[in-house]
Amino acid sequence: MSKLPVHELDVDATVIDAQLDFRAFIDLLRQDGDLAEIDREVDPHLEVGAIVRRVSETNNKAPLFNNIKGAKNGVWRMFGNAASLSGHGRDKYGRVARNLGLPRDASWRDICARTQSAKGAKPLEPRVLETGPCKENKILDPKEIDLHSLPAPLLHQEDGGKYIQTYGVHILQTPDESWTNWSIFRGMIHDKNHIVAQVNPRQHNYVVREKWREQGKTEVPWALAFGIPPAATMAAAMPIPEGVSEGEYVGAIVGEPLDVVKCELSNLMVPANSEIVMEGFMSLNEKAYEGPFGDYLGYAFDDDRRKMPLFRVEAITYRNNPIFPVSVPGRITDESHTTSALAAAEILTFCKNQNLPIRDAYAPLETMATWCVLQIDPPKLRALKTNSRDFCTELGNVLFHQKCSMLVNRFLLVGDDIDIYDFNDITWAFVTRCRPVRDDYAFDDAPALPLTPYQSHGGGDPRRGGKTVSDCLFAMEYTDGPNFLKVDFATSYPAEIQEQVLESWKDMGFND
Repeated sequence: MSKLPVHELDVDATVIDAQLDFRAFIDLLRQDGDLAEIDREVDPHLEVGAIVRRVSETNNKAPLFNNIKGAKNGVWRMFGNAASLSGHGRDKYGRVARNLGLPRDASWRDICARTQSAKGAKPLEPRVLETGPCKENKILDPKEIDLHSLPAPLLHQEDGGKYIQTYGVHILQTPDESWTNWSIFRGMIHDKNHIVAQVNPRQHNYVVREKWREQGKTEVPWALAFGIPPAATMAAAMPIPEGVSEGEYVGAIVGEPLDVVKCELSNLMVPANSEIVMEGFMSLNEKAYEGPFGDYLGYAFDDDRRKMPLFRVEAITYRNNPIFPVSVPGRITDESHTTSALAAAEILTFCKNQNLPIRDAYAPLETMATWCVLQIDPPKLRALKTNSRDFCTELGNVLFHQKCSMLVNRFLLVGDDIDIYDFNDITWAFVTRCRPVRDDYAFDDAPALPLTPYQSHGGGDPRRGGKTVSDCLFAMEYTDGPNFLKVDFATSYPAEIQEQVLESWKDMGFND
């Protein structure tokens, strides 16, 4: 896929800069009228979480908290909803678009194309600087580290502790330094100098950890960077292939190298303009209980406590007057859902590389991105001379074993008459074309997503199954094509009647 021609869009230099600098991004939201600057004192104990959650549920302005209770000398601001939705009209995806250097009215298709633009571009190694803004202040004596002294938030009252890590990026590297992985996974304060964080099989952090274990090591150099370039955060949230370093991937997307600086305690590199950087080591042996936490599927279970690896913090560097980003997951729609939905773009790229008859893909936010709708390419599908059972079985066996499909529990196949970006269209196809049981193909042996409530608390093996392909194609669409018409305004009336109605619509007293 070729690089999206940003220069042909209505994008100025400010927009381009915003994808590479967290503060420039916030300034752009202010310029867009999409920032709520809050100067009154706000308590990190639940109040911050309540405001950010309410913003997610109303598609409201992103909040910047300038006066956090407990912050020493006022140093420690907070920012929420960096990639949630903004409004309900044509700028609905505006904030997500701004993360990637796009206009506010960019479509979801534009956004997905932007994330995949690196596929056809040359990876660009980051540019190593001697120093950067993230080095303006340093705490290098481990004895001075006390995570409890920071105004870390309690985000939901049901949480098992203060989650200091919800929207930072963990940085790990393989022992041979051939692959640097940036990823977002939650982390809770355990004690004054340890964070306990989720590390699960199939995640890249687990893959990197196991490579160090194979070397006989007991710990892994680690960094956690907050407030990094927005495009880099988006890349860290995407299921890009194993072995691809996100730093190089971001360079390919934006068209220039990412500026990085060396960590204080290891050879790891972090974005030079990061707001806050924590450095230390991930233990391969020491674990502690993590959770419960109100996660992105909208549930919190009292018994959701599992032993996870400990991350020891030995150094902290930060900018003057740093801004700490937080995400408060829950029911739709927040960063957890928008960044998860970007997996569909990676799935589409995979399908095209495998020459599968798939024209487009979308993970609807209404399903918390656990569904992915695949729009078929009718001529290519019919050329295969296949049928529903054989094709869906082949598709499921391939896709459900790919990292890009890890968060997807249901694929829906639809025809080219369905607008896959319109959930009403998707629902119509699902309820009228997919016969329950007969047109649903279960994959009970596929790797599962244990975070899904029906996997963890619904019975059965939490790590296997729970995956389905639902065929919303009629049998005729595999052979001769459809013999039906939609019954709606756009189909059931001649063009001249439609035009006449639309021209007089407001005059008749209807809303536009």
